[in-house]
Amino acid sequence: MRILKNTSFFIAAILLIGSFGYTFWLRDRYVVPILTYHHVGIPSGKWRLNTVSEKSFEYQMNFIKRHGFEVISFDDLVEGIKKGHEFTRNTVVLQFDDGYEDNYKYAFPILKKYGFPAMVFLISDKIGTPDFLTWDEIKEMEKNSFLAGAHTRHHVYLPRVSLAQAQDEIAGSKKEIEGHLGHSIDYFCYPSGGFTEEVKRLVKEAGFKAAVSTNRGKDRFNFDLYELKRIHMNNTDDQYSGLILWFKLSGYYNLFRHFKKGGSPHQKVVYE
Repeated sequence: MRILKNTSFFIAAILLIGSFGYTFWLRDRYVVPILTYHHVGIPSGKWRLNTVSEKSFEYQMNFIKRHGFEVISFDDLVEGIKKGHEFTRNTVVLQFDDGYEDNYKYAFPILKKYGFPAMVFLISDKIGTPDFLTWDEIKEMEKNSFLAGAHTRHHVYLPRVSLAQAQDEIAGSKKEIEGHLGHSIDYFCYPSGGFTEEVKRLVKEAGFKAAVSTNRGKDRFNFDLYELKRIHMNNTDDQYSGLILWFKLSGYYNLFRHFKKGGSPHQKVVYE
């Protein structure tokens, strides 16, 4: 009987120590989730996998609000990382790629409803063309904490082009957007997440404070402000009673996802 009690105590102690160890191990690996959207509307055609329906987007924003997550601005995220701030485990950032008009039509009213800030990365030469935002829409969105960043001029895959062209795409998009909006554009998004060390250097030289990728690069924990990892959102994240959404919001998604090299000249270019 004494042996059994001692064994039970030993097992309980091991489990307790393991639990504490695992908790502290996880604590240093928390990453504020940057949720990335593209289209919001009716999933169809070639953009189906990059589209979240209006109903699903509403569900996801309501889920974030209902479960007490704190949505912070991209500015707050970057400044917090720079200062070594320890974010609470219920923090989240919302962000959109490309600058589609459906962001204004469907996502913007929902974000205003919940009072959430967001960032939209714009393809500068696409603004005002069919299916993309207009400058007036962008200005209205910015008045309501839906701020703009740069996503190149034409959405070229930067590792594939010359450094001269990459510089024009990067610095040119910043200059164009700043000219229309009248304020500094501080953040950049690599098309399809692709970058090289030379491309990162051009982004820094253009005056951007930070840049976002997808699942590319070596930094799994977002210490490097010029290759911040993001989480792609889709139309199925609210399935299984929100379990997928919980996982993506947990801050530990990066521990389990597959990462790729920064960029390849053979990468197929998509609007990502």
